[in-house]
Amino acid sequence: MTDAPINMTWDGEAMKPASPYWAKKADQRFVIGQRYMIEERLERSAKSHQHYFASLHEAWMNLPESEAPRFPTVEHLRKFALIKTGHYDSESLVLPSHDDALRVASFVRRDDFTIVVVSENLVVRYTAKSQSARAMDKGEFQKSKDDVLAFAWGLCGVDPATGNANAGQAA
Repeated sequence: MTDAPINMTWDGEAMKPASPYWAKKADQRFVIGQRYMIEERLERSAKSHQHYFASLHEAWMNLPESEAPRFPTVEHLRKFALIKTGHYDSESLVLPSHDDALRVASFVRRDDFTIVVVSENLVVRYTAKSQSARAMDKGEFQKSKDDVLAFAWGLCGVDPATGNANAGQAA
């Protein structure tokens, strides 16, 4: 069974599949008479999504020389900014000693997009949250978008509203 959303419309009394295609999908997935919990998932605007990536790319292109080497791609900047602005998942591991923590830290790093911090005998790995439509609803995406763009434009020394407005003309 898949947990992919089924497009439904509220008619004032019941949720109705939005088309015959969705009715067939609902028939395949749901059992008549069984109760289901509904979770609202508002669709995100394609225009907002495009603006986000255009503005982030513009900020990345305008990084000062002192910051540019830290972010070889716009994806490095995006994921670092997500983590630094609180949009992350973390895992911790307590080890017997600081030396053990330092050794383990080199192994727990998954990729260039992971931040690993060692404090005494504690290793914490931070990974950026996914911004996919499935992982973030409209509100959470907007908050993460605003935070990441503010962080990125801040690195450039540009007011986020100004940077986003200029990038919006390119999107």
